[in-house]
Amino acid sequence: MNASSNEDITPQSVYATDRTERIGRHPLALVYRGPAGCEGCSEAVARLLQSSQWGFDVKYVGPKEPLKLGAAILKSAVLYAQPGGGKSLSKAYRRLKDSASDIRNFVNSGGHYLGICMGGYLAGATPGFHLLPGDTDEFITSRGAGVRTSTDTIVKVNWRNQPRWMYFQDGPYFILNSGATGVTVLATYTNGKIAALVTPYGKGKVGVVGPHPEADARWYADSKLVDPDGLDAKLGHDLIDTLMQ
Repeated sequence: MNASSNEDITPQSVYATDRTERIGRHPLALVYRGPAGCEGCSEAVARLLQSSQWGFDVKYVGPKEPLKLGAAILKSAVLYAQPGGGKSLSKAYRRLKDSASDIRNFVNSGGHYLGICMGGYLAGATPGFHLLPGDTDEFITSRGAGVRTSTDTIVKVNWRNQPRWMYFQDGPYFILNSGATGVTVLATYTNGKIAALVTPYGKGKVGVVGPHPEADARWYADSKLVDPDGLDAKLGHDLIDTLMQ
């Protein structure tokens, strides 16, 4: 499937299929594409999902897409992905707040939320979708942060206790409430702040990451950056696998 095309979408091919049937065939993954996202971010997340082991049927949802974000289409999906966005969390949330309860209900009933960078911020609470047992904050302002710039750069993390460099643009770290249970921390920044995690929410799960594992060679070339240990799609697949299992 061409990730940038929705020409094959019909109400019968999407809405008429329930989630149980989707899991048995090609599970439907929805990727937001619209003003709360950034140019190229939705497409990169779609490619990451399509290259995973899960055989996702990836469709875009958004205000200018054939499919609109809402309860009806979410009911047919197993995963909803919120990609990176602009530089204003409050502005992104204003554009999505009318869908917040639909997203929460989707996850609570057994769905999976994947949030990358701005999508990670939006999983939090100030403001956000309230999907985390805690909140988020800006990594570059945290004590001991190895990155202080809000421009595109690379950041060092420990992913499953292995050092890795990843594409980064003012992403969040994740704060857990005391007593939070069932959380899998996949990665931390070098100052110990959480960079990626998966947590239960109702009958579903939430997976979030501050850096960009979906960043491909074009991202690095456009920003004149080099990843010393190579591209990070495998880390993104690890996040997706942990989220879906």
